[in-house]
Amino acid sequence: MSQFARSRAAGALLTAAIVGLTAATAYIHFSLGGQLFTMNGLGYVGLGALYVVGAIAPMAIVPRFSGSPRLALAVYAATTIAGYLVMGPYFSLGWIAKGIEVALIVLIGVDVLRVFGSPKGFVRAAMESVAPVLPARFRPTPA
Repeated sequence: MSQFARSRAAGALLTAAIVGLTAATAYIHFSLGGQLFTMNGLGYVGLGALYVVGAIAPMAIVPRFSGSPRLALAVYAATTIAGYLVMGPYFSLGWIAKGIEVALIVLIGVDVLRVFGSPKGFVRAAMESVAPVLPARFRPTPA
């Protein structure tokens, strides 16, 4: 991976793009009205806020769990896409929102690769973050 991809500037740009896409899809869901869409929009707002905290908070505990908001936001977007495909109603703004969510998942994947190096690195970091409460046989071994 290039030096720029690992830089703070690249991380800030990627985080800004992810938060912007999250805000856009939250806005679309809020604009549709109804309890289901409003709750979905609130979920995006909450996860977007957690993403920002995970990316920039100076507290020592935050890097330990910084993968959690990434995973949660990607799974939430994928679940929203699946729910739309199952339930509908199918209309052009819905497909635009799904396109935004696909782009969101892709950018989160890029961010995971930038921060953790690989999916295996992401899983290792997640396991190390909860290692103190895991039984000894499940704790990661030093690399």
